[in-house]
Amino acid sequence: QVHLVESGGGLVQPGGSLRLSCTASGIIGYINTMAWYRQAPSKERELVASITSGGSEMYANSVKGRFTISRDNAMNTVHLQMNSLKPEDTAVYYCNVGSWSPVVGSKSAWGQGTQVTVAS
Repeated sequence: QVHLVESGGGLVQPGGSLRLSCTASGIIGYINTMAWYRQAPSKERELVASITSGGSEMYANSVKGRFTISRDNAMNTVHLQMNSLKPEDTAVYYCNVGSWSPVVGSKSAWGQGTQVTVAS
């Protein structure tokens, strides 16, 4: 059974930084895209950043130049370095991991979410 463990959320002042991490275990096959989503109160979940197995990165326009996604394939871990944080970045951040194997096909797993609050 796939299990994702997230860490690194918390309270930070505007302009500050946080680093989120997510480690996957129980993956069958190989991991392809790893991503971070976020959901603010009363808003839909949105894609923040993603990174493919080949290292191609994608960012939402709202975080370009401030957030950096990276992955450690040996550790099945994805990170999200968040700099110059703004109050509008406040949300629950979720890790998502896609995998594939010839046995079970394509799978998508979600972490439990970690709260990020940006406030003075």
